[in-house]
Amino acid sequence: MWNLSAPWWEFVLRGLIVYGSLLVLLRLSGKRQIGQLTSLDLVLLLVLSNAVQNSMNAGDNSVTAGLILAVTLVGANLVLAWLSWRSRRFENVVEGRPQVLVHEGHVYPDVMKNAYITRDDLHKALRHAGCQRVADVHFAILENDGTISVMVKKEVPQTPRDAASSLWRAPDNDSNDTPV
Repeated sequence: MWNLSAPWWEFVLRGLIVYGSLLVLLRLSGKRQIGQLTSLDLVLLLVLSNAVQNSMNAGDNSVTAGLILAVTLVGANLVLAWLSWRSRRFENVVEGRPQVLVHEGHVYPDVMKNAYITRDDLHKALRHAGCQRVADVHFAILENDGTISVMVKKEVPQTPRDAASSLWRAPDNDSNDTPV
């Protein structure tokens, strides 16, 4: 129960290798996998954890090996969090940078494609922010954690008549004016 089948440092090394490899794989898979966890993503994470278990514990099911691995993984996470806090450059490498999806009503499809964000994902985020049309968006940003932050344009009518007329105005046929 407490006896190790390998030296303690081997478990630390195995844990760090698996932690670093998974971090790189998840970073390469995009922000959507992190912030917008779907049932497919959850299954992937569960299967991944099972797949890498034996590579970390080398077949050793002792309590001591499990504790060494747990301390190693939590420690590695704390070190990376501290380094990210200390260095903006390191944070950009590990966590990435926010990406602009929409600016002044203009959608950037190439950014959405690279981040695996569908128009439906974008429209859902816009609806949550209270936007009715893409043209109403000042900016929408894909954050490092996979969430989409939306800032709505603030239009202040100059007179009560302008406010009333804007309620009855027919939408243009522009693609950015389509309801979301």
